Amino acid sequence: MNYNEESLEPHLDKLGASNKTVFGHPAALFVLFFTEMWERFSYYGMRALLTVFLISEISKGGWGWTNAEAMSLYGWYTSLVYATPLIGGMIADKLTGFKKAILIGALLMTLGHASMALEGFDANFFYVGLGLMILGNGMFKPNISSMVGQLYPDTSSKKDAGYTIFYMGINAGAFLGSLLCGYLGEKIGWHYGFGLAGVFMFFGMLQFYFGQKIFGVIGNKPLSELEKSKQVVDKDEEVLPANVVKDRLFVVSVLMIASIFFFLAFEQAGGSLSIFAKDYTQRVLEGTAATSFKWIDALLTLFPIVVVTIVLLALAKKIFKQYPLTIFFTLLSFASIAALGFWKIEREFTSLETEVTVSWFQILNAFFIVMFASAFSKLWEKYWNPSGPIKFAMGLFLVGFSFIVVAYGASNIPQGAAAGAVRVSMLWLVLAYFFQTMGELCLSPVGLSYVSKLSPKKLLGLIFGFWFLASAISNKIAGVMGGMIDQISAEYSLSTFFLIIAIMPITVALILVLMNPMLKKKMHGIN
Repeated sequence: MNYNEESLEPHLDKLGASNKTVFGHPAALFVLFFTEMWERFSYYGMRALLTVFLISEISKGGWGWTNAEAMSLYGWYTSLVYATPLIGGMIADKLTGFKKAILIGALLMTLGHASMALEGFDANFFYVGLGLMILGNGMFKPNISSMVGQLYPDTSSKKDAGYTIFYMGINAGAFLGSLLCGYLGEKIGWHYGFGLAGVFMFFGMLQFYFGQKIFGVIGNKPLSELEKSKQVVDKDEEVLPANVVKDRLFVVSVLMIASIFFFLAFEQAGGSLSIFAKDYTQRVLEGTAATSFKWIDALLTLFPIVVVTIVLLALAKKIFKQYPLTIFFTLLSFASIAALGFWKIEREFTSLETEVTVSWFQILNAFFIVMFASAFSKLWEKYWNPSGPIKFAMGLFLVGFSFIVVAYGASNIPQGAAAGAVRVSMLWLVLAYFFQTMGELCLSPVGLSYVSKLSPKKLLGLIFGFWFLASAISNKIAGVMGGMIDQISAEYSLSTFFLIIAIMPITVALILVLMNPMLKKKMHGIN
């Protein structure tokens, strides 16, 4: 353990990166943390609104689409968002380097949100915006994940923990985006929600742009062959036998396939679970329930703002002198978020009716991650660190179990019940999102870390692209399955629909447990 922790500083020095640390991790990790946080704010803020906007009545400013039509577009959009990183990873590996690719991606996504905010003038702006978001995400997503991995030596015990901290940033952004863009979109106007998402993507781009030097050579333009020959390369990378590389890539492939079964269930959040929240969940609250909800919602709004402010101040203390504009733009964006948060709380406490927005349920996943990410990080680092396949199996089982919970909650809804005819307690969705989050913490940050550790360095961007391609496949399947909600609930029941989703990840979890000894062997010492 001591060797691992001591090796971090020389590793950063060798790469010309800042060796300053925040909470025992490289300060550069937290610049990536905030960049990714605003990107996820923009993505999840928009995702929280997408299905609800499409299926909302035209009289309420929506497009009045059917559930199946909305789920089809949702499936195509989310799958393409995760497919383009394959190309973005290749472009960064061969041409631009990670830093430039991240900036190009952030700019395209900012323009995409701006275009979507104009949907009220012409529907085509909405589609152009989706296209720009897809392209921008392709340039941004795989390359920022690759940069996180390069901040740590492969031998470091801190690498999994570093990815978990990074994942906390992802989810702080997802939380605030779903909460504030969702609220503005549903309560004030759809274009305000879409537009707000872009403002913070722009801030994220600026804070990354002004802090680039903190990474040293990490993420620079790829070197020419002549420059590579003069470079000191990682000795481990030079001498890896072909069979070790092949075995490790086999393990990466198995984990990628397993992740498809996780995400086809998990990605129901923006699809069938949003439909369940809109049409079958009791969201208009009265009396004590309304008052309790207002207080819980206020605390939920303030909690991540406080947590992330502590992280930001710790980072500012270490790097403000060298990177004042990075800190300035992050502080400015956070002050804006805090002001919006207080405005939302004040508006809810003074309103006569308490109606929980459909998008509110999507904040739960991110809230639970912000709450529990550091606990999981400590668990893996200090107490119990099972192999990657076992962590994946735990994740798959938990996401499957979350749908058993929803199926049980929906058991009182009769076969073919019309939307709004029967409404069940919010508690079932809250519990489902809790179990999904516990599953996600076992699988998603661990998956990013294992891709980084098991992949050859020269192929890292490409393999991260394949990791996200697996998510693209699962998102498309999730959209197709979500589109069957009306058909299955009419022929059987809503409970049956959710049980079908539950069975798939649980089956794959059992297969992974059986394969664990063989996969551990093929990792050749990396755990």
